[in-house]
Amino acid sequence: MRSRITIDPNICHGKPVIKNTRVLVSNILADLAVGQTFEEIIENYPNINEEDIKAALKFGSKLARFESIPYEVSA
Repeated sequence: MRSRITIDPNICHGKPVIKNTRVLVSNILADLAVGQTFEEIIENYPNINEEDIKAALKFGSKLARFESIPYEVSA
């Protein structure tokens, strides 16, 4: 997950994004929530892939546990 998602205060106001992009994890999760397929999401964001979407799902599932997640913020 950490190899695919980054949190950097200088990118998208520090919101989690797919590494080396400005694609917000929250946007991917929202797209999945309305029923978009992996293929449709990749078509909308051609600079991500299936593994990135899976990492976004994993990240979201960890947040939903209402636990803290140790995550190093990029500087």
